[in-house]
Amino acid sequence: MKKCICILMMAALLFLQNNEGHAQCSVCTRSTQQMGEKPAKGLNAGIIYLAFAPLVLMGFFGYKWWRKNGSA
Repeated sequence: MKKCICILMMAALLFLQNNEGHAQCSVCTRSTQQMGEKPAKGLNAGIIYLAFAPLVLMGFFGYKWWRKNGSA
């Protein structure tokens, strides 16, 4: 149990450490190039933030499912 929590914490820290995440589609990339450096970084941070919540939920429910069905 502690090993699994440790792995999840390390994954979360590695995910949050990446400040240079370029999670933009081609349309967003083109528009941010016109806006400048600071708005582009803000848009990247927003995209990463919005992607983090569904990934955490999927991980949580996947873990619960694994614990329920994998322990038998």
